[in-house]
Amino acid sequence: MSDVYVVGIDMIKFGRFPERSVPEIAAESALGALDDAGLTIQDMQGLWCGNLYQANAMVGQRMLQEIGQTGIPVVNCSNACATGATAFRDAWLAIKAGVYDVVLAVGVEQMGRGLLGGGGGGKGIPKEGLLGSGLMPAVFAEAGMEHARKYGTTFEQFAKVSVKNHHHSTLNPKAMYQKETPLDEVMNAEMIAYPNTKLMCSVNVDGSAAAVLASEAKVKELGLMGRAVRVKASVLTSDPWQERDLVMPDVNTCTRLAAQAAYEMAGVGPDDIDLVELHDCFATAEILHYENLGLCADGEAGKLIDEGQTALGGRVPVNVSGGLLSKGHPLGATGIANIFEVSTHLRGEAGKRQVEGARLGLTHVIGLGSACAIHVLEKVG
Repeated sequence: MSDVYVVGIDMIKFGRFPERSVPEIAAESALGALDDAGLTIQDMQGLWCGNLYQANAMVGQRMLQEIGQTGIPVVNCSNACATGATAFRDAWLAIKAGVYDVVLAVGVEQMGRGLLGGGGGGKGIPKEGLLGSGLMPAVFAEAGMEHARKYGTTFEQFAKVSVKNHHHSTLNPKAMYQKETPLDEVMNAEMIAYPNTKLMCSVNVDGSAAAVLASEAKVKELGLMGRAVRVKASVLTSDPWQERDLVMPDVNTCTRLAAQAAYEMAGVGPDDIDLVELHDCFATAEILHYENLGLCADGEAGKLIDEGQTALGGRVPVNVSGGLLSKGHPLGATGIANIFEVSTHLRGEAGKRQVEGARLGLTHVIGLGSACAIHVLEKVG
């Protein structure tokens, strides 16, 4: 089976665009990725489009009405916060299987404001507010407090994640917010769900990201190997059944399973990874995922953040883009936006936030429900 490469990739500057349609937002990043590859929509053999809130609206086909309808097959997918990464993975699979040589993957979302989760569909007595909360700030606050109970992780250590990621965002012109937030400002911000203050919660924004993927033969034919990024691993998991209290969602297991499979597929280990873009939907989540991804042993995540090991210039920089906390979290776009960030570093094109000498990068997204997608990307040459 052919290796698969990213030959073109782009994302728009995340923000809020109430005056624009979802297909228009998607089209901007799609055209950017095509331009980056030096190709057009006429060169694409298939399109995968990830979108959550308009999942039944055939966003992929409507996007093609903006940039060119060529009759190619279009697959629209929805998979919680892993939606964009799932679109990318399905596009990767199509090339890996030998069905196509060059395809386009797009992730897009137009978000509202307010808290995510806590839906109450179905009959009977709702659990929301009675048996805990399904609102995402509460879910990840609870998971953070469980980590604190087991390992002594402190409020200050969780808050340092936001300080780090907000600092990184000042170096990223595509981030929604580019603002320093000192530790005392983070800790004294409005409390949303302890230990997550408002500045420790991800930002609901509009955005899109897109990638052009190609087989090795096609990359060589087009002469694009110089800036191509190899996809060393692409893994998607869901939670296995466990005998446990499901009022408290498991935010760890599917990531651990995906990480193990991704490292095995790529033939590398966590110590080989040069940078990571992970799903910091809340500051507590980033701490948990240090351990879930094997960046440190269980119970050592607080030490990693205290010592600056995950900051730019540290042992394994995490969320140099600013992460979901500052860059923003348009659900359907996040997975491919993470791939954009890592690919930019592997190409040596990240400017002031460049991770020097980066050759291997990992991206991670998790959607409760559950779905986890991990990709390992490699610099070519």
